[in-house]
This record gives sequence, C-alpha cells and structure tokens, in this order.
Amino acid sequence: MTSPEPTAAPGVPTVLVVDFGAQYAQLIARRIREARVYSEIVPHDITAEELVARNPAALVLSGGPASVYAEDAPALDPAILDAGIPTFGICYGFQIMATTLGGVVERTGIAEYGGTSLQLTTGESTLFHGLPRQQSVWMSHGDTVTAAPPDFDVVARTADTPVAAFESVARRFAGVQFHPEVMHSQHGQTVLEHFLYEIAGCAPTWTMANVIEEQVGAIRAQVGDARAVCGLSGGVDSAVAAALVQRAIGEQLTCVFVDHGLLRQGEAEQVERDFVAATGVSLKVVDAQQRFLDALAGVSDPEEKRKIIGREFIRVFEQAAREVVADAGAEGETVEFLVQGTLYPDVVESGGGSGTANIKSHHNVGGLPDDLQFDLVEPLASLFKDEVRAVGLELGLPEDIVWRQPFPGPGLGIRIIGEVTGERLEILRAADAIARAELTAAGLDRDIWQCPVVLLGDVRSVGVQGDGRTYGHPVVLRPVSSEDAMTADWSRVPYDVLARISTRITNEVPAINRVALDVTSKPPGTIEWE
Repeated sequence: MTSPEPTAAPGVPTVLVVDFGAQYAQLIARRIREARVYSEIVPHDITAEELVARNPAALVLSGGPASVYAEDAPALDPAILDAGIPTFGICYGFQIMATTLGGVVERTGIAEYGGTSLQLTTGESTLFHGLPRQQSVWMSHGDTVTAAPPDFDVVARTADTPVAAFESVARRFAGVQFHPEVMHSQHGQTVLEHFLYEIAGCAPTWTMANVIEEQVGAIRAQVGDARAVCGLSGGVDSAVAAALVQRAIGEQLTCVFVDHGLLRQGEAEQVERDFVAATGVSLKVVDAQQRFLDALAGVSDPEEKRKIIGREFIRVFEQAAREVVADAGAEGETVEFLVQGTLYPDVVESGGGSGTANIKSHHNVGGLPDDLQFDLVEPLASLFKDEVRAVGLELGLPEDIVWRQPFPGPGLGIRIIGEVTGERLEILRAADAIARAELTAAGLDRDIWQCPVVLLGDVRSVGVQGDGRTYGHPVVLRPVSSEDAMTADWSRVPYDVLARISTRITNEVPAINRVALDVTSKPPGTIEWE
C-alpha cells in the first residue's frame, strides 16, 4: 500500500497540475512549490465535478506527447474551463485551452524544438511584465496555435509561431507554447510566478514546515497505535523518512539497519553513531552480510540482482519485526508497517504513473516481493531530493547526513558489473572511499549530485605497475550534476582532481589498474549503470 501525496494544510492554496502524459508534469508541480505555492498532480481524465470538489486555487495544464488532432489524444472535460478557476496552459495544455475556448490550432508543417527566440508583442503583459522583449525559451511542439480565443490578448510570438503566449486577465486565463518549467527557458520561473501571484492570486505561503505538519498528521492517521519498522540504508532518503515518522509516532517506530555488506566504507558506523545521536530513535542492527552474498552468488543480471536484494531486505525485515515485538515484550502484537524513503523519481523509473516506461526496478518500489507482509508508509513519495533535504534540515538532522551524496538502496551490489562477491566489494569500497575523499577535499560535495564508482567486475585490462604486467579491473567514475535525478549531465570535475583520484586508486587498490570517466548525460544513460 502506498501513502498518498501530502495534502496542503487548511488555508494553503493548492494548484492542481492536470497531467496530459508529460514526464515533466511533476517538474511543473515542483516549480510551483519552489514558488511556495502547494501543488498536486491529477490525471487529465478528471471530471469537472471531481476537480471542483478539490477546490483548487488554480489549474496548470501540462504538456504532453500527443497531437490535439490524434484520435486518442488526451482530452479535458470542457466544463472545467467554465468553472471559474484560474488556468494556465503549457504546450499541449496551451493548445487544449485554445481549441476548447474558440481559438485555432493548425498543423503548419513547421515544428519547433529546443532553444527558440521569443518576442514579446506588447509591453503591458501580466505574464511578461518587467522581462526582456526578446528571450530564449524551450520549445517542443509540432502543432501551432495560429489564432487565440476571443477576448484573449496575444502577448508573445516566435518566428514560426504567431501565438506563442496569450492571456485574458479578466477571465484569469493564460498560457504559453514553450516550457517555462525547464531551466532552458530563461525567465520561465518568473512567468509561472506572474501567473500564480498576479493572475491566480495565490499567496507564497507553502513551506517545508507544511510538508512536515501534514505528513505527521497523515502518518498518525495511517499507523494509529500500530508498530512500524524503517529500513535505514545510510542515505538521506531513509534518514529523513525515519525522522519524519519518528516525529509522528515516536516509540512505535524501530529503525532497522541491515548491514548487507553492500555499503560504502564507514557507512554502518555513521548510521549507528550520527543518526541515533540526532534523533534518539530506537535502532536495531542486523548483520546479514553472508545471507546477501549467498543469495547473489552467480547472479550477473542487474534486474535480477535488484529483485534479490529487495526480496532479502524484506525477509530480513520480517524476522527483525518479530524480534522487535519480542524485545518489547509486546506478546501478541505484530509490526504492521514498513517505512521507506521512496522518492518520486524512483516511482517514475519503476513504471509509476500513466504511460511511464519501466526503466529499472527500484529496491524500494518495483523490487518488493508480491507476498509483502507489511503495509507501506512512504512519506516522501511525492518529493524530489532537494525537497527531502529541506525537510531533513527542518527536522534538525545533521548536515553531514542531509547533504550526503545519494546512494541506491541496493548499495554497491548494482555498482559491480557482473557477479557480486566479497572480494569485488572490498575492491570497490576502497576505490569509492578514495573518490569521495578527494571530491570532499576539493570542496565539490555540493557541486556534484553524486559520483558513483562502478567496478567492471567481468572486465580485465592489461596494465603495467612496478615494471610488471598486470591484468586488473577497470573502474568508471560517474560524476553527475542534477536537480532532481530526472535528468542529469556529467560533471566537469577539474582535471587535477580527476588525476588525484586516478593516481590514488591505481596506487592504493592493487586489483585496479585503470580508471575511466563516464561522460554520458541522462538521457540516454541512467545515473547508475545497473
């Protein structure tokens, strides 16, 4: 069972993002939240009655991959635009507004993709006031709005799109053909905020404190008087989820730290020391290293490895849950809930949401066994990493925990290409520790989203060390920069830092004789190799 998205506190305006199948519908919601206005996502087939019952402060119609002319194109209940709710259309949502309200959308044969020069047609626009008359925006469309609906002002155009933005302040409607939510649109966030504040009349009052308040209430309502366990992985996600649930239910929560042998160097010690000191949570440590190694023996397929790790985690938890009850002397009780630090990008990549491809199973989403004995508590499932960090700081967690580089639930098991063995884990642990130490020494921890070190366990390369021939393993450095893990680019780490990392690894880890650098963006590559 998955927990619902957090709901806004009473009196906080909620903007509903109507999703027409765009992968970035959640990014739109995130940008709205960055403007300190609460937002949630609803499907495009929501009825006017259902939507009005939510009493939204405003609507944002997302983009989408379809053409408005396609037979099976996502549609919007026309009555929604007659409900008196301020509405902002983006790309496909802009075209839906145009056709529904009496404008014209045509296939002109000219598409616009990527960076495009936008020209304002008036200096009096509410959407664009105070912004340059010419600016770069990010386009991705084949169909084009050629005529705005009656009583709408055309406020921007491009060389090939005569209606690139329109507004009707009196009706509290506006829309743009470009994507203001992406970083490549120079003033996109400002345009979105002009709609929220000046057309929709939303107040910027939503904060991470609201998230905590609402999630604490939701967790208490879901868990009641039952007991819960939370798996600590050493990463920020599970730490923040645990701290949030502990705030809600206190001693009903026991954190279980499974030392599965797939951790980074010093990870177990930091969890036992720093997290417990910061939260006072009850912690049970389970040594399951040999169990995981035995289960992974002979397995090279990455999807199978993820599923095995997820399955073994749950089995360990089931046993730990029984021990938690026994330790508490609560005869007859059971642990009903499992707390997980699932984030929205995990859900997307695991096939969550309408029309989303299953890119890979996540240990805490698609890797769970069918016969799971717990109900899930996932208080972070609608948040991005930066929001999770903000919640962690608000909860008083140490910065060393909050600002740790993301680490996958399956640990180093998915950073070894090929079979996972004890020897390979020791090799990778040593190389990873060197890379992390040098990035920290260079002051790059907050400039780089994360830097997985990947051991090519099934590959060997010839080298020369100490005037002798070697036949060792290569490792790959994967430094990436990202805002939310939905997209990423490889980080331009200074050459001298890369040189120090390479020199130390090849000098200090005898089994490694070659260090490579992964310069692939996401897409097409995922951040982790497996």
